[in-house]
Order: sequence, then structure tokens, then C-alpha cells
Amino acid sequence: MRTAVALLPSTLDMATKPGPGGDEGGTGVATETKKKEQLKKPPLYKVLFHNDNYTTMEFVVFVLRSVFHKSETDSVTIMLNVHRNGVGVAGVYTHDVAETKINQTHQLAREHEFPLKLTMEPEEL
Repeated sequence: MRTAVALLPSTLDMATKPGPGGDEGGTGVATETKKKEQLKKPPLYKVLFHNDNYTTMEFVVFVLRSVFHKSETDSVTIMLNVHRNGVGVAGVYTHDVAETKINQTHQLAREHEFPLKLTMEPEEL
């Protein structure tokens, strides 16, 4: 007479048999590879300084150094470009960063009673 224990497969038998799906790795677990999500780069915007007859060159350099973290040389170069051409690019940023820098600059200009105008436009690829 057989006992119920003899009818159950042994642990040794289970470890050596392939699991469901024919996995030969012995785990019996089928894995599925997930596709990695491709993140798109956010659109970039140019921050533009516009020339006026009242804002001093020194103030523009000050703003470029303090708000835009440009070097002295880069600040002077951008300021002269704005002075000579009427408009100049201070930098290229994501929308939120560009908007924040523009708002900070406008606030500083108001505090110093300058009519400095900045705008942003989409960066062309």
C-alpha cells in the first residue's frame, strides 16, 4: 500500500524539472522586457535683451553677471551686441527658466528705474 507522501513529487524532482514555459534556468518564472520610455528634450527658448536709450551699459552687465551668471567678458560682449544691433541673446533655456530670468531682470530694472525690456522666443533647431 502506498502512502500519500509517495504520490507527491519530491523537492529534488521539482528543482531539476523545467518550469512552466520550458524555462531551463530552473526558476520557472517567465520575464518580460519592458521598453524604456524615450523622454523628449524640452523645447528651448532664447532670452533676448532689447536696447533702449535709458538703461546704462553698466546695469546690463550687472544683470548679465548676477541673473544670467555670465563672465565679465561674456557680459560685456553681449551688452555691446545689444547696443550695436538693438537686440542680443543672453542665453538659451527651458521655458520656465527663461521666464524666471526675465521676471528677475524686470524686477531689478524696476527697482533701479530702468525700462529694460527682455523677451523670449523659441530656439530654432
